[in-house]
Amino acid sequence: MITAAWIGIVLLFIISFAGLIFPIIPSIVFLWGGFLLYHFGINHEELSVVFWLAMAAFTILIIVADILANSYFVKKYGGSKWGERVAALAVIAGSFVFPPFGILLVPFAAVVVTELLIQKDAKKALTIGFATFIGFLSGTIAKLIIQVIMVIWFFIDAII
Repeated sequence: MITAAWIGIVLLFIISFAGLIFPIIPSIVFLWGGFLLYHFGINHEELSVVFWLAMAAFTILIIVADILANSYFVKKYGGSKWGERVAALAVIAGSFVFPPFGILLVPFAAVVVTELLIQKDAKKALTIGFATFIGFLSGTIAKLIIQVIMVIWFFIDAII
């Protein structure tokens, strides 16, 4: 039974990292699923209060990093509110269109078209489209780093 639980935990963690490539997968939910599977299925006393508080803080940090990275870069380069909204929707749609490259190409194209319609300036629209690309990559790298820290901390707490 313990072996099955560990396999489940590892699978949940792997799926959480797949969420970096496929944003429709709620990464943080799968990470927490692994933590809770360990807590309720293997050892409910091993993970400390500090661990749970840190994981809650990291969860908030992941959500904030995801939202702020895209928003920051689109705003910084003069993008509109519509450009921000379209970028967020296009990331999700892009994960279904030509994965995994769609999550980079679809938001770029969608934001360029949106900003072209709103601002009528091709150079600025391309700049904002590129900013969307950089924002997505920045947010993804931040989420990757935070998730790796969370998983390492979990294994340290669970094994040691």
